[in-house]
Amino acid sequence: MAERLESLKAGIIGGLSLCLAFAIASFLNTLVLAKYFQTLASLQSDVNWHLWVSGAIAFFSGLLFGVTYRYIIRSDKNPQLKAGGVLAFGLVRGLTQIELGWNSHSTILPFVVLAFESVLWFGIAAIALDIAIQLRWLKPFSSI
Repeated sequence: MAERLESLKAGIIGGLSLCLAFAIASFLNTLVLAKYFQTLASLQSDVNWHLWVSGAIAFFSGLLFGVTYRYIIRSDKNPQLKAGGVLAFGLVRGLTQIELGWNSHSTILPFVVLAFESVLWFGIAAIALDIAIQLRWLKPFSSI
């Protein structure tokens, strides 16, 4: 039971940090990228249902990432495995965004930016989880 609670805490920390990173990236896309780079105008988002759904998906992705990342740390202290987990989650999320927008008539550049942002979000979530473990908010190893 304690193991499940620790996994749930890791998931919540991962979800909140990924959702926060998503909100910051959406804000920057709207204020900076979409205004100054016309080829990236498709990244601009208004406050509507699409933004809320994307935020919920970001939180759920972070929840799954937090649980998975905790198990990666628990089973192996290999830094390449940690980086591989971050890259895998980020690329899968980024590539699905590319596939969803594949039929659009714009260039590939907005989708490359979204894929890069996605990897960056999961990197931020990994840093938040590492900090939580260092502060002993999470226990990285099973007590059983």
